Amino acid sequence: MADDVLIVGGGVVGAACAYFLRRAGAEVTIIDRSEFGKGCSHGNCGYVSPSHILPLCQPGAIGNTLKSMLSGSSPLYVKPRLDWQLWSWLWRFAGRCNRASMLDAGRARQSLLDSSRQLYGELIDSGELTECDWHTIGLLFVYLSQSHFDHYGETNALLEKEFGLGAKRVANPELQQLEPALKPNVAGAWLYECDAHLRPDRLMAAWKRALEKQGITIKEQVDWTGLEHSGGRVTALNTSVGNLSADQYVIATGAWSPQMASQLGCTIPIQPGKGYSITMERPEVCPKYPMIFEEHRVAVTPLSDAYRIGSTMEFAGYDTTLNRRRLDMLTAGATHYLHTPVSNSPRVEWYGWRPMSCDGKPIIGRVPKLSNVCLATGHSMLGVSMAPATGKLVTEIIGGQLPHVDPHPLRVDRF
Repeated sequence: MADDVLIVGGGVVGAACAYFLRRAGAEVTIIDRSEFGKGCSHGNCGYVSPSHILPLCQPGAIGNTLKSMLSGSSPLYVKPRLDWQLWSWLWRFAGRCNRASMLDAGRARQSLLDSSRQLYGELIDSGELTECDWHTIGLLFVYLSQSHFDHYGETNALLEKEFGLGAKRVANPELQQLEPALKPNVAGAWLYECDAHLRPDRLMAAWKRALEKQGITIKEQVDWTGLEHSGGRVTALNTSVGNLSADQYVIATGAWSPQMASQLGCTIPIQPGKGYSITMERPEVCPKYPMIFEEHRVAVTPLSDAYRIGSTMEFAGYDTTLNRRRLDMLTAGATHYLHTPVSNSPRVEWYGWRPMSCDGKPIIGRVPKLSNVCLATGHSMLGVSMAPATGKLVTEIIGGQLPHVDPHPLRVDRF
């Protein structure tokens, strides 16, 4: 591939696209409106999770959670406001809360998740990505109540039947032996041994080292303001440092992507889903496993020299404040499950906007009206988990190669 490629977005997806494009022979430049790797890719829980097959839009999702979604104390919160893009997104989301759409999304997600899990292993084993605090111990879905623990067995059976993916059921007292950091009152957990985790900020530092070693140019503090096109092709991007031209363009701007929709001439039904995390030193009784506490929508990630609590979902637009109430929900939720839910060390509080697509599938492919523009966005809560496969797929699309996963369910013009 001899093309020059300009990538807009220096998050984990943009980084992966740059890596695979350069490896295919392209000359690559990345621009980012802020700093490379400092957006949603920076402070999330760092899961690489083939287990996360099912999307948020599932049967009953609207009816079961609508009331709680409007409550500020709910893990899933929609800030009431007059915003036609939000309500249009919710309408599209509601229309996909059925079994057929859920399974369709699951198949598309699984192809990217499985591919990325394999690619991460290869990249780390080869030394291309180093010092990202990579662990392959698995992931525990932990339940406080017996009824919720047993009910998840139905979901596990669905995953086994439809996707060939099952978890190990771990009840007490076996669970206490497996994970002593948990309180004895928890009912049980489901262990997905296929999952891994890492430290996202170190992953992004590793990507940056790998990209710069390949000769890729990274330009920070460069804002995209518009585009120029002729004959169905983009001829230049208007930016804060002047016009930038390339043969091909990749838009990997995550939750900001809808702001480009009108100029790209396509529909991008994405809402920023605000997630939070708190990072601190490892507590005295630190978990061995990363865990998700489903009933409280709280996740914990033990790292080699740190500990992170994260999650919740807040649809509040592009709000830039740290919501103290939602941060407190993280530590309060973990208290139900862990002997030592937090440490007394100084804490780093963080938020990031996840690019939540209305159907739970990423949006990857050529922009219909612009033949030299490829969109790579909408990964919802799975940007880290899906990034390598996305980068490889974008490279295949631009290079006209046979895709290693089916791109049709991910196409831009499906809306």
